Amino acid sequence: MAYTAWVLEVVLSTGLDPVQAYISELAAEDQPLGGLFRATDLAAGLCLLAAAGTALAAGPAGSFRRNRWASVGWSALAVFGAATAADSRLPLSCAPTSDEMCAARETAGLVPATHTAHAVTSSLAMAGALTALVSLTVAARRYRWWSPVRRFGPWLLGAELLATGWSLASIAAFQAGHGTWALGAGQRLQVLLVALWLGLLALGVARSAWPAGPLPERRPA
Repeated sequence: MAYTAWVLEVVLSTGLDPVQAYISELAAEDQPLGGLFRATDLAAGLCLLAAAGTALAAGPAGSFRRNRWASVGWSALAVFGAATAADSRLPLSCAPTSDEMCAARETAGLVPATHTAHAVTSSLAMAGALTALVSLTVAARRYRWWSPVRRFGPWLLGAELLATGWSLASIAAFQAGHGTWALGAGQRLQVLLVALWLGLLALGVARSAWPAGPLPERRPA
């Protein structure tokens, strides 16, 4: 729930255009509700980090550590969580998509170093999320784990890759001074799809006992 706290902008007055604004701008230091969104980001990141660490450390007889796809996936989820938590401690100082002065200062390099650090942690978070989506979805299908992920994971993964392409193109256009290309909508779709996939993973883990380990390889007759 904490990772989707940005949906509160539907009922709360943030002053930002959800179609154009970065999600990170909700947590900017100059925003009236910035503290709320920084707190929810921190909670989401720490929960993801704890869940991934638990899966790696307490999986059935260490089976996740021995399985390459699962090991990479849970490790990537830990990176995602840690980077999301770091994001909350390195907020933007202002909202560049809605504040022309902020955008001008950012272009001129006159904003705090946290803007650059935030860009790095945000990139790490999304890279971790994408790696986790790919690796754990492959693991679910290959070893018949977590039926919700096995069934719907590939569809969500495909949609996530398209949304990520939209977001990256929009960011490049904005930084080049060509408008936002509905940057906010692309980012929100991107984050929403990750949240849905995380929900499927949580449901799959909750429904089934821990897997006993990889299925044995089939040998030719």
